[in-house]
Amino acid sequence: MSDPRQHIMPVYRPPEEAFERGDGVRLTTTDGKTYLDFIAGIAVSALGHSHPAMVAALQEQAGKLWHTSNMFRVPAGEELARKMCARTFADRVFFTNSGTEAVECALKTARKYHWAKGDTDRYEIVTFSGAFHGRSLGAINAGGNPRYLEGFGPALPGFAQVEYGDHEALEAAVTDKTAAVFVEPVQGEGGVRAIPEQCLTGLRKLCDERGALLIFDEIQCGMGRTGQLFAYEWAENAQPDIMCVAKGVGGGFPFGACLTTEETGSVMQPGSHGSTYGGNPLAMAVGNVVWDIIADDAFLENVRRVGGTVAQGLKSLADTHPDKVDGVTGKGLLTGLRLKALPKPVQNACRDKGLLVGVAGNNVLRLAPPLIIEDSDVREAVNIMDAALSDWEIAT
Repeated sequence: MSDPRQHIMPVYRPPEEAFERGDGVRLTTTDGKTYLDFIAGIAVSALGHSHPAMVAALQEQAGKLWHTSNMFRVPAGEELARKMCARTFADRVFFTNSGTEAVECALKTARKYHWAKGDTDRYEIVTFSGAFHGRSLGAINAGGNPRYLEGFGPALPGFAQVEYGDHEALEAAVTDKTAAVFVEPVQGEGGVRAIPEQCLTGLRKLCDERGALLIFDEIQCGMGRTGQLFAYEWAENAQPDIMCVAKGVGGGFPFGACLTTEETGSVMQPGSHGSTYGGNPLAMAVGNVVWDIIADDAFLENVRRVGGTVAQGLKSLADTHPDKVDGVTGKGLLTGLRLKALPKPVQNACRDKGLLVGVAGNNVLRLAPPLIIEDSDVREAVNIMDAALSDWEIAT
């Protein structure tokens, strides 16, 4: 029999496991093996798998109406936008199908804002090394990773990248041509690096002084993952002008959103942007349920508590394996271990032992578990990582 994967475009290299069902924080393969899921579809399945409230909302909506397009009102979308604006800095929301689309909307909005004010030379977007903002042409140019840009023609104009943590370079990069500074409060793909809270406040101040907008990419670090509903909330006076969200906001159902202030978002008028599927009735039905659960203060308080348990467990691994672990990185339940060699062998060993984790940057074993994990799940995961690290022999 031919390989059933032969007709899939080979842009991924997945392992042999094929999952057929999930329950809470566990995934089960077609051959019956169960895994503890500590990557959650890359920070997507925030409420775990087959959450009963999400399943009920999707089933109910599926029996009524799937799609109308944005030619018509979607009342559930209007309700979710109201909730988002009531709970965040935002006044306006544009719903998308993915994080990448939210990024595209944010980039267009930032440039259109200055154009509408007559500042037609303000079109540059300042980003940071290690960033990941998606896979469209605009998003890979914003991210600036040479590996993702290779083969897709010349770099697009209008993007200026600054080395992560280089404050002097940032000061020099934000000029009268800068439309916006675009940053992840916690970098995901770039090595699970959390920007210090005082630096987020400093970015807000710098943008105000220079007349630039501030865009936060909270696609991976938002929706409760750090213990606040959005990561920018940890910092004082660091509200953005525009924010991109996705992943956990749908809990596994694909949708995202671009949130803006009234001043910024009002420049996007009919014809400025659009999406056929964005904000469809199915996504909005699920999205309202996910929002109501995660935005609850008691839920977020528990995320902070269990995040502390994870941090303690990872610190114990760093102390136990100082020859292999270089420290703990990240924030809340977007975290990981910095290893002293490439992390793929440890990721593979964890999977062989029944734990699913990710990798990020050059040397980080990344954890982004469902936000519903319990202390017992953390202990199990730490024990498996401990065994994997003990078995790991770093090549010399």
